[in-house]
Amino acid sequence: MKKIFLLTIAALALSAGAASAKTILFIGNSFTMGSGSPVRTYQANTVHDLNPPNERGQTLGGVAAIFKEFTREAGLDYDVSIEAVGGRNFDFHYNERLGAIDRPWDIVVMQSYSQLNKDKPGDPTIITEYGAKLDKAFHARNPNVQVWFNATWSRADYSSPEIAPWKGKPIDRMAKDVYAGFEKARAASPDVAGIIPVGLAWNRAWASGVADSDPTDGIGPDKLNLWTYDSQHGSSAGYILAGLVIFGQLTGRAPLSLGEREHVAIDLGISRAQMAALEQVAHDELVSRGVKLAMN
Repeated sequence: MKKIFLLTIAALALSAGAASAKTILFIGNSFTMGSGSPVRTYQANTVHDLNPPNERGQTLGGVAAIFKEFTREAGLDYDVSIEAVGGRNFDFHYNERLGAIDRPWDIVVMQSYSQLNKDKPGDPTIITEYGAKLDKAFHARNPNVQVWFNATWSRADYSSPEIAPWKGKPIDRMAKDVYAGFEKARAASPDVAGIIPVGLAWNRAWASGVADSDPTDGIGPDKLNLWTYDSQHGSSAGYILAGLVIFGQLTGRAPLSLGEREHVAIDLGISRAQMAALEQVAHDELVSRGVKLAMN
């Protein structure tokens, strides 16, 4: 009887812990999935993949799992889910996946097609219309939910017709235009909490010399390549930077606060010095946008 009692108490404690965790959903496509790098399956057992496993039985970790690890390292409790399908935009998630994601979340992070509109690069019409529909659906489930837009980075795969408007322009221009598109989308959805400046943090990494902005001529000494082999998706370093920005924006904890206990860098092949540089970039970008960050 004593053993049964103790097991019951333990089960109740676990249930209470789960109930107190903040629930967060990451919606997106291959950029959220971490495609092109080990991030895709990183710590997949720590997050809930709301789509079926792939043909090899694998589920996603992605940027959601990186965020989860950062929160664990910071002593925070988040129950993290991911719903991501390659090459899709907000309209797909609303029309095809609403049944899986229509729940009372505490936080939702939504990442669109990398150039906002596959057929009309730079056009924010789809993200504006369907961002508003998704935001309304999530607020209907939980009036206090925080819905965030995740504005991603510039692509350097200039042979792709999908980024034709940015050919011949400075590499940081695409990320600025994507962010501007989300500003228009947010204006149509005043309940959206804000825009996470992931792509602008990539711009800062290039401007500060932490990363190399032109992978076509080799990577400069002591610089990181934020892209993977296709110059479109992120490398491990690129996704780590994305995770750091999201972590700081959503938790209010300074990326620099992760300190020596941080292990995602080692897990994904980034040196401690490189990780410190990425933490500084994420920190500086968020502070430049008025985000108040605490060290503990």
